Amino acid sequence: MRTVRTLLYKDIVGSVLLVLLGFLALMFFNDFVEEMDRMSRIGAGAGKAALLAAMEIPGNFYTLFPISVLIGSIIALARLAQSSEFTILRTGGLGPARALGLLARLAALFAVLTFVVGDYVTPEFERQSDDMRARFTRSANPPQRGAWLKDHAYIDGQERSYSVKVGRVGAGGELGDVRIYEFDPQGRLITRTEASKVDVDGQGLWHLQQVKRTIWEPLTDVASGAVGDVVVKEQQLPQSTWQSSLHAGVIAAAVLPAMSMSTMELYRYTEHLSAQEQSAQAHNIQFWRKALYPFACFVMVALALPFAYLHGRSGGISLKVFGGIMLGISFVVLSNVANHLGLLKNWTPWVAAAVPSLLYLGLSMAAFAWLVRYR
Repeated sequence: MRTVRTLLYKDIVGSVLLVLLGFLALMFFNDFVEEMDRMSRIGAGAGKAALLAAMEIPGNFYTLFPISVLIGSIIALARLAQSSEFTILRTGGLGPARALGLLARLAALFAVLTFVVGDYVTPEFERQSDDMRARFTRSANPPQRGAWLKDHAYIDGQERSYSVKVGRVGAGGELGDVRIYEFDPQGRLITRTEASKVDVDGQGLWHLQQVKRTIWEPLTDVASGAVGDVVVKEQQLPQSTWQSSLHAGVIAAAVLPAMSMSTMELYRYTEHLSAQEQSAQAHNIQFWRKALYPFACFVMVALALPFAYLHGRSGGISLKVFGGIMLGISFVVLSNVANHLGLLKNWTPWVAAAVPSLLYLGLSMAAFAWLVRYR
């Protein structure tokens, strides 16, 4: 069995890596051309454009890896079937359940690799890429990745609501171009606080630097109790602090594109949106898609397995690879359609994210059972 496992894994991993390398090379060239166009406008060289394009490789790897698993597995299994090696393995005792178990173990390794790249490598490269692009363009600010956030607090028994504008997040987690708007229970603006740089600790305490604070202080008539004119005061402070429920993880998740967030960042951000009574449907669906995405490797391997049971005369490898590409494209299209329908129809988020994988897994298992029984 060890020999069979080595034979299958070596062929499949080699084919998957070859397909993945081709996809990444194509995507790198496309990103390089786009970056060259941007860098040429500011007089930067091709080396900087190539470096920025290289920073996109982890994201492309994460997106393309399941499709590469499908196509690479089809190539390896179809080649084994065409050379009758898989038929020999079957006559030697490799039953359907054992074959499925062997490939499931390999799919688990692929899933772990997908999770690690998507949750740890890609977000870090996204942040580094933003800072690198800012340095190359000689700009103090990275590309616009700002976000608006909401918060609530109780001060002296009165509710205060806050709208927070974060302009950017640096690679080290520091915030830039921050504006904090404070409102009273009647929705009137009380203060506006601007800070050029902010550090947030694990308890949600914001350390603001180079602070400009504007205060709108209403004048109350003592006799009637009516609110009259408003006095505007301004303060310049070298530093200040502000206690908030918005910790660093929530802020980073709000600023990053949804596809660049880690699974835990998406979860924390959806919890924050729900706590602030904001719509979290889109991010809930994205969270479940992110959480279930590594399991797409199991679906891809299951889709490829029936090709091993097709006789070599059932079509050449090129035809089967073409069929695998069409399967992969249809899976991506169905996933995107389910995502948008789930958002429009307000479906349960995990259902919208899981339906495409479950559907294709069921189809692959049905095809596998039919081929084992009748072919």
